[in-house]
Amino acid sequence: MQLSRFNDLRAPHLACRGRKFLAALLVCLGLTVSAPSQTFTNLITFNGTDGEFPSASLIQGIDGNFYGTTSKGGAYNGGSVFKITPAGKLTTLYSFCPDPIANCPDGSNPDGLVLATNGMFYGTTQYGGANGSGSIFQMTEAGKLKTLYSFCSQANCTDGEEPAGPLVQGTSGKFYGVTPLSGSTGESTSVIFEITTSGAFTVLSTAPTDTFLNGPLTQATDGNFYTTGGNFSDYEDGAIFKIKPTGSLSAIFAFDDTDGNGPLGALLQGPNGDLYGTTSSAPGTVYYGTVFQLTLSGTENTVYGFAGGADGGHPTTGVILGTDGNFYGTSQAGTGKFCSAVCGIIFQLTQGGTLTPLYDFCSKPNCTDGLDPNGLLQGTDGNFYGTTFGGPGVDGTVFKLSVGLGPFVKTLPTSGVVGEQVGILGNNLKGTTAVSFNGTAATFKVYSNTLILTTVPAGATTGTVEVATPSGTLAGNVAFLVK
Repeated sequence: MQLSRFNDLRAPHLACRGRKFLAALLVCLGLTVSAPSQTFTNLITFNGTDGEFPSASLIQGIDGNFYGTTSKGGAYNGGSVFKITPAGKLTTLYSFCPDPIANCPDGSNPDGLVLATNGMFYGTTQYGGANGSGSIFQMTEAGKLKTLYSFCSQANCTDGEEPAGPLVQGTSGKFYGVTPLSGSTGESTSVIFEITTSGAFTVLSTAPTDTFLNGPLTQATDGNFYTTGGNFSDYEDGAIFKIKPTGSLSAIFAFDDTDGNGPLGALLQGPNGDLYGTTSSAPGTVYYGTVFQLTLSGTENTVYGFAGGADGGHPTTGVILGTDGNFYGTSQAGTGKFCSAVCGIIFQLTQGGTLTPLYDFCSKPNCTDGLDPNGLLQGTDGNFYGTTFGGPGVDGTVFKLSVGLGPFVKTLPTSGVVGEQVGILGNNLKGTTAVSFNGTAATFKVYSNTLILTTVPAGATTGTVEVATPSGTLAGNVAFLVK
């Protein structure tokens, strides 16, 4: 990474069931009603004009604030991109579809963001664009939008339609994603694509007829991408697919009801190299969805089966790994005091399969605390942040949950070669006296209270990045991979 990647940012920042029923039963018996000390805060309730119905998780920017999208609402009802501070101050950065007569050439209905290594945000819209089939855009921290690509620009829409979920930036520096639809075969067939930061678009491959991929993609340490999906013949209960960087697609595991049905949400690669994810249901069992573990070679294990009571159920957004080594996630079912249908909970799950409910949505009158959560992000202050889709008379919310975890740092990117530039994101970074990669000291420059620029030092090995600040040493949340 060259310093030029951050050049446009210098000025502002310087100023329960598995394959064995008994095992699954023991997992279910692991449910506990005790919970760590926690504080839930509703940071903002959307009112339509500032956005409506957020449908994706938040991301953290290099300024320490959080960024997200709403699928509807905003000034023109085409959705919005927003910024929110940890204290709850909301700023609408962009409202889509200012020209509905021209069918929203800037796109409409955005579906999540990714923070790139150049400090810019990239995202997709499900509709609109030059051809009405969605778009890919780039956005600055100040909200300046540039459309990079409009789908259905190729004959018969062989480049795909209506992209699904946020993009992912691969180790190549390019972005990767999928569309659930394409016109290449006249069927609901997915397209796998890549696009550069400057907008050069390439179709990597088209999935077999009638095969759909849900997105988003996750790039594992083996260099391949993984996602969920299925079709209505071979994988009617859902499957996990591997996608090589060249676009070659293969299913590595197929669900069959007994171990879950309908995998949805992003996959997570744990420190042990295995993938973790969720299935939204399990019609052939007593369970209301699962959290599963899958090796890269395709061996599956059910970590937890939801019972649909106090533990919630029907998870649709995957899980994340907290800095305490536990998994955290959200599900749609719940037992909130004012809940009548889809409500949702936030849960903690140990790697051994013990689940602890942390918060029930719709616990306040009229569900003003939101319902139908969209997953979690752990901010570098240690707290969890997320959005809810809506509620009776509520157009969605942004919330914060504190469970007592301390601050940490994130690297951008999470891997690199010796001499490559790396951004370190965190809080209260001014006054930093040392940066190290798995114990090897690195040169660095503090650009703001939330951003340090450094380079991978000679002799560095894969391991934890540490930052020594006046208030103590902050460790990275994942091991930095030295390539």
